[in-house]
Amino acid sequence: MKCSLKLNVDFPGPGSPLCPLVDVASASNFRCFQLRHFHLDLRLNFAVKEMSGWLVLDLVPVQPGVQILVLDSHPSLLIHSIDCKVPGSGQEEPVSLTYRVDPFTDYGSSLNVSLPTAALKPGRLIQITIRYTTTDGPAIWWLDSELTCGQSRPLVFTQGHSVCNRSFFPSFDTPAVKSTYTATVRVPDGVTVLMSASRSSYSKQDRVFQFSMEFPVPSYLVALVAGDLQHVDVGPRSRVWAEPCLLSCAVKKLGGSVERWLAVAEQLFGPYLWGRCDIVFLPPSFPIVAMENPCLTFIIASILESSEFLLIDVIHEISHGWFGNAVTNATWEEMWLSEGLATYAQRRITTEAYGEAFTCLETAVRLDALHRQLRLLGDNNPVSKLQVKFEPGVNPSSLMNLFTYEKGFCFVSYLSEICGDVRRFDCFLRVKFKFKSVVAQDLIDYFLGYFPELKDAAIAQREGLEFERWLSGCGPPLYEPDLSAGGALTRPVQDLCDLWRSSDPPDLKTVATFDLSAWSTFQIVLFLDRMLDLSPLPHDVMAGLSGCYSSLFDGLNAEVQIRWLQMVVRNSFYPELPRVRAFLHKHVSNDTAPSSTVALHRVLPSHCTEFYRRTAPSSTVALPRVLPSHCTEFYRRTAPSTTVTLHRVLP
Repeated sequence: MKCSLKLNVDFPGPGSPLCPLVDVASASNFRCFQLRHFHLDLRLNFAVKEMSGWLVLDLVPVQPGVQILVLDSHPSLLIHSIDCKVPGSGQEEPVSLTYRVDPFTDYGSSLNVSLPTAALKPGRLIQITIRYTTTDGPAIWWLDSELTCGQSRPLVFTQGHSVCNRSFFPSFDTPAVKSTYTATVRVPDGVTVLMSASRSSYSKQDRVFQFSMEFPVPSYLVALVAGDLQHVDVGPRSRVWAEPCLLSCAVKKLGGSVERWLAVAEQLFGPYLWGRCDIVFLPPSFPIVAMENPCLTFIIASILESSEFLLIDVIHEISHGWFGNAVTNATWEEMWLSEGLATYAQRRITTEAYGEAFTCLETAVRLDALHRQLRLLGDNNPVSKLQVKFEPGVNPSSLMNLFTYEKGFCFVSYLSEICGDVRRFDCFLRVKFKFKSVVAQDLIDYFLGYFPELKDAAIAQREGLEFERWLSGCGPPLYEPDLSAGGALTRPVQDLCDLWRSSDPPDLKTVATFDLSAWSTFQIVLFLDRMLDLSPLPHDVMAGLSGCYSSLFDGLNAEVQIRWLQMVVRNSFYPELPRVRAFLHKHVSNDTAPSSTVALHRVLPSHCTEFYRRTAPSSTVALPRVLPSHCTEFYRRTAPSTTVTLHRVLP
């Protein structure tokens, strides 16, 4: 279907949000300046686990009378000096500036820089150079060689979402600000550096990597990884990077799928804007499942164990190329704009590539998890809102949850439903705010302008489905898409659940008609999740389930195993409790990058952890504390309401 514009949109300057806003998660005075560009020049020192160098900000004051530049920083950054130049002013030498660092929140500080009055004229470019050293901040993860997959060389990576990159470099650390950037990274011999950049080069003689991101991005999407990394091209614009011991497996799992998924996405939503679409697989110490860094998706290597979850997660990150990276939520209070739209796009891609039934099955698993979380939290819990109002000091990552994904997806699905034509809605999504940061009202205004017949029908005020209620109301989605097209896959699951839900074990001949060995991972996951919802179960029923399926589950991936072990613990089924301790000992107490960590990231229940603490030998070191607050994005989409999250793979 040919897509055409129905109205003209006048965009503001580069990287600026369409609506005035306040970002309570940023200490910076980003509204006083336009960030044209920035450059990083860093040297990586693996021996002392430091990055040192400088940052150059190209800034244009946009308000008169501003005498202070306030940047987001972090106590882990050691600031050595700050100076200023005014290009074209005849000034030869940079002017040294005074500065101070003030407390802001437990996830950052404010860097206050006094600017020279003579240099400050609205519209005139100034260059601020900050020399600094990173120490142990939340964005930068140094892994000793023992914690990598190959266990031969150390590795470092950064993870900026959502407010962590202020410990990587001083910045306007808000999604409202976007800019281009360049970087120079100096490393020891034998180290390969990758960044979320559209262009790169390497001087072997100088051991220097150069990067350039020619498209404007927010600070949280600037990412770096350095270590023993190799690549294989898997398409004309995509390659897979990994440690040598993982590379062949990763390439085999993905094959030519990346280009296929990109082609489907382009048919739906228009050209892919970023040029490269590379993927780097990181050790299981990576604190989340995947991160949509533009041009270079970071993804946890342990997901390679489950082909279906790998497929979904990679397609989701590809979808962010249109929704989240190109058009971005202007504040963290509206993360659903990124995640809800990306989840909708992901499911449009899987529908075209793998059929509607597969997409409905995957959606059923996720929506079940959403309702499970609601039962735990209650319908009136404010975290279930799409627009969550943060109190100052609250870390945005602490409110990253299923609602940003699944309730956001349901709202986007509702918009598609009321427009009456999914292909026409695809075309609407093509006409996006390219490289802009937006708030929900921008999207709604544009939607009603693109579909004037809906505006005339006052669709935004439809009783019980008001847009304002969608955005600011607590509780479940006001609408959920019809999943009946997945009935051929979901009905057998529910039928088997119904057989096992009685107080007595079902007839084994009837049970044998359900061949779980022929089921997909998502079908088995849906079955186990729904049986968990029915727990506690009678002992005889658990014994029957164990006899029928336990040995089968032992041979399947960790997404299945962890759910079965949850059932074991939830139902106090003592014959299989030793399996729980063995699983946790293998996958939590092992420094050496366990193969199934991703399942622990998603679904490890707190009572299972408690059981491990109580039953493990006294010599076993305690489990790590529950995750750092900046690393909750993995909680998305699959985590049942009882989960606790483990982020660093520690003994």
